[in-house]
Amino acid sequence: MSTEYLFAAVAFLLPLAAISGWYFGHRAAISKKISTGGPSVSSDYFRGLNYLLNDRPDKAIEVFIKVLEVESDTVETHLALGNLFRRRGEVDRAIRVHQNLVARPTLDSEQRALGLLELGLDYMRSGLFDRAEGLFKELLESDAYKQQATEHLIDIYQQEQDWHNALEYTGRLEQISGKDLGAVRAHFLCEQAQAEITRGTTEIAGDLLDEARRIDNKCVRSSLMLAEIAKRAGSFEEAIEQLQFIEDQDLAFLPEAIDPLVESYRALDRIDDLITYLKRLSGLHAGITPVLMLAELMTELGGVEEAKRRIIEELKIRPTVRGIDRLIDYSLKTSTGEAKENLKLLKELTAGLIEEKSSYMCGICGFRGKSLHWQCPSCKLWNSVKPIHGIEGE
Repeated sequence: MSTEYLFAAVAFLLPLAAISGWYFGHRAAISKKISTGGPSVSSDYFRGLNYLLNDRPDKAIEVFIKVLEVESDTVETHLALGNLFRRRGEVDRAIRVHQNLVARPTLDSEQRALGLLELGLDYMRSGLFDRAEGLFKELLESDAYKQQATEHLIDIYQQEQDWHNALEYTGRLEQISGKDLGAVRAHFLCEQAQAEITRGTTEIAGDLLDEARRIDNKCVRSSLMLAEIAKRAGSFEEAIEQLQFIEDQDLAFLPEAIDPLVESYRALDRIDDLITYLKRLSGLHAGITPVLMLAELMTELGGVEEAKRRIIEELKIRPTVRGIDRLIDYSLKTSTGEAKENLKLLKELTAGLIEEKSSYMCGICGFRGKSLHWQCPSCKLWNSVKPIHGIEGE
C-alpha cells in the first residue's frame, strides 16, 4: 500500500474510529451499571475492525452504522457522520445514515425535523429533487426550520426552472425573513417573460416585464427585454424610451443598451439625435462604449480627427485597452513607414488583450465571463454580475 493511500485511509477512518470508540465506551458504561460483570463487546465491532484491517472500508462503514444505535445522546453523532459523507461526495452513505436516523420512533420533534432537513439536503445533492421537495414541504407543515426549508425549495425550483413556484416561495421567504427580495422576484418574472417570448406570446411577456419593473424599479433586465419586444414590433420610439430609462436604473449597464439604441435611432433616421445623446452619455462617464460609438458615427460623417480627439480626451481621464485599440485603428489610416509598423505591433497587442479579457464580473464571488449572466454561474446570486469598468473593461 502506498504512503499516500495510507495517509488518506487514516484521515478517513479516524472519525469512524472516534465514533465507534465513543459508542462502545458508552455501551460499556451502561453495562457496568447493570451488571457487575465485565463489559461485553459486540461481535459486529470486531467484524468491522476486520474489514478495516483487510482494506474493505465500505463494509466496515456499513457495520459501524448498524451498531451505532440511535438514542437521544447519539443523534448528533449520526448527523455528524452523515454530513461527513455528504461533504466527501458520498451521498448514498449520507442518505443511509439520515434515513436510519429519522426512522427511529424515539426521536423528539426537534431531532426528527433536523434529520429531515439533512436528508433533504442529501437528496438535493444527489439530484433527487422530488424527494427533497417533499421533505422540505413536510418541514413547512410542521413549522420547523421554515426559513431553511423555504430557501432550499427556491433553490430546487430555480434548478428545475419552475419560475412560478420559485416566485411563490420567494414571496413566502420575504414574509418569513423580513427581507426585501423584490430584485430576485423581478428576475423570476423576467424568466417567465422569456419563456412567453419564446412561445410568441409577447403581450403576456410585456405584462410580466411591467410587473417586474413594478416590483423592482431598478430592474435593468426588464428594460432591455421591453425594448427588444418594442423593436421587433417596429415601435422604435418606445424601444428608445425603454433603453434610456436604464440611465436612471443603473449606469453601469448602459453599455448593454448602446447597440439597440443605435439600431432604433437609425430605423427612425435620427442620427443627429443619437449623436447628441451619446455626447451626453460620454459626459456621464458611462463607459468607453458610448464614446467608441460616438467616434464611429463621427467617422461615418467624415470627422475622423474629431473622432480621434474624443477618444484621446476620454483616455486622458479614463484609460482603457479598448479605447487605445480604437485610437491605433484611426492612427494607422494616416501613418506610414516605421511608425505604421510600430502601430501594427501595438494593434496586435491590444487586440490580443481584448480577445482574452473578460467583460463581466460578479461583485460577490469574483466570477468573470465574456457574456452577461443575470444569475452568477458560480455563487448563484441574482443581479451580482455587471460589466467590468476600468482599464480592462469600460
